[in-house]
Amino acid sequence: MLKSKNLVPRSRFFVANSVIIFVFIILLIRFFHIQVYGHNEYKKRADINRIRAIPTTAPRGMILDRYGQILVDNYPTYILTGLPNEMGNDNKNFSVISNCTAIDTAILIDNFDRYFRGRFIPSRITKDLTFDQLSCIEEHKHELTGINYIQFPERSFPSDVHMSHVLGYVKEIDRSLLSIMDDTEQYDAGDLIGWRGIEKQYENILRGEKGLSFLQVDAFGREVGTVKDINDIKPIPGQDIFTTIDLGLQKTLEKAMSDYRGVALVTDPATGQILAFVSSPDFSPDIFTGNTTLREWREIVNDPTKPLLNRITNGLYPPGSTFKMITAIALLEGLMIEQDEEFECAGIYQFGDRVFKCWKVSGHGKVNLDQAITQSCNIFFYQAVQRVSLNRFINLCRNFGFGSKTGIDLPNELAGLLPTRDYMNRRYTSRGWSRGHLLNLALGQGDLLVTPIQLAVYINKIATRGHTFIPHFLLSKVPEKTISIGLNEQTWVNIQEYLFHAINDKHGTGSAADPKINGLNVYGKTGTAQNPHGDDHAWFVGYAKDGNQMASTIILVENGGGGGRIAAPLARIAFDYIFNKKIENRLAVK
Repeated sequence: MLKSKNLVPRSRFFVANSVIIFVFIILLIRFFHIQVYGHNEYKKRADINRIRAIPTTAPRGMILDRYGQILVDNYPTYILTGLPNEMGNDNKNFSVISNCTAIDTAILIDNFDRYFRGRFIPSRITKDLTFDQLSCIEEHKHELTGINYIQFPERSFPSDVHMSHVLGYVKEIDRSLLSIMDDTEQYDAGDLIGWRGIEKQYENILRGEKGLSFLQVDAFGREVGTVKDINDIKPIPGQDIFTTIDLGLQKTLEKAMSDYRGVALVTDPATGQILAFVSSPDFSPDIFTGNTTLREWREIVNDPTKPLLNRITNGLYPPGSTFKMITAIALLEGLMIEQDEEFECAGIYQFGDRVFKCWKVSGHGKVNLDQAITQSCNIFFYQAVQRVSLNRFINLCRNFGFGSKTGIDLPNELAGLLPTRDYMNRRYTSRGWSRGHLLNLALGQGDLLVTPIQLAVYINKIATRGHTFIPHFLLSKVPEKTISIGLNEQTWVNIQEYLFHAINDKHGTGSAADPKINGLNVYGKTGTAQNPHGDDHAWFVGYAKDGNQMASTIILVENGGGGGRIAAPLARIAFDYIFNKKIENRLAVK
């Protein structure tokens, strides 16, 4: 009996020991698994807790002129970021930062929320930190958790020219913009993206690739040093872009146009390269780097001179008498006129119940086609264009590029307005318009609206006898041909001769465009376009040729009056700058 009484405690002791041994074996196996098989995984998790990966922004590529002079560069600034999962829920971090930067706490919090993308992704708090602000933050580092500052490359413009419509600008991506972007894998909130001009057009070339910087942090998310066994991944800078712009010529024409609203555009007809691109008034691209007050920005937006408008690709204007060559070509190609055929100009011309006037009140007398272009006689063209059908006229306009975008490598170009028969029927009904509208078109008036860049393609086609290239800024770009125009060779000869006489004849309206350089031949046409909103616009379109080298110039002065009086002298400035130097070097593709 005594033996049986001791059996129960012994069996219980055995069971208890067995359980303890079993649990110990399980723990031993688990410990072995963690130490041996799970070493890499658990080390990785530990590293995540002690290592913070900070994305480092790649500097954007520089934008240079054709000779390597810098148009857009980068300068280093500092931004402050916070890692949400390490910052906690109170506003202590923001209070410390506010004391150091003198920026209201509410603004810092609002910035942080705008760029928030997740608890484990750094969100920007403020940028453009000064040395004193950085020093203060460094002194109070022990009070901050999850806060870090990194170097950030901002855009700078050292060339002392504006060129905002060409260069464009970059925009900082926030949460609202990121939510509507298609390419979210390549971008994060706080990144810069090309938003206008060359910055946008060649974003893929300029942007580069981000890197990573690794920092060691403690359990509270505070930085304690660098990570010795992991190398930072360096960012890959964006590629530099050489443009076709001649910085010296650009500066010269910006200065010449500084008192006017209008355009100065210089291209090389033989390649399509754009040498100067002035849309005046302009503004400094610096306003988009974040240093402009709201009041200053509103002044720019509401400025009645419209400095934000790119007049060269987005300005719509009647071309005036610069369009007379279209009528002349239509007449010559259709064999509708003889070279020596004359029309009488008495200063006025009555067509039905309408009276059309010439700019010369006393009239030009009897003039032929050559003289009509040389002296810019309106009455000649009012009479001669009646031999041309609207469809023939419009088709010829299309061949010269009007009514379509040129394809220039800038975003948001407009196509202008070419008043086709369908357009006229829609606007006026089929009985609401007459051939009197065609008389207006012959002089570049009426419903016709063009952009200055279209006029550049137009004059370049005349200069090259129908075989020019699409205007472009990228120097390394293989030129793309525009649609060629197959005219009779004699037509090209005649038109170029008329344009030469318009500059060089004693009665020529464009004589002020000639810089009088030995060996240089200048061809061109002035224009005075009626403007329902004020004084007439002044135009000059033309080109100059020295041997095999050419340059074309488009000048527009809004409300400037006569093209020969104000636009032609501005063209002379461009020709003088180019051809008084060794043009073969200035226009050579690098």
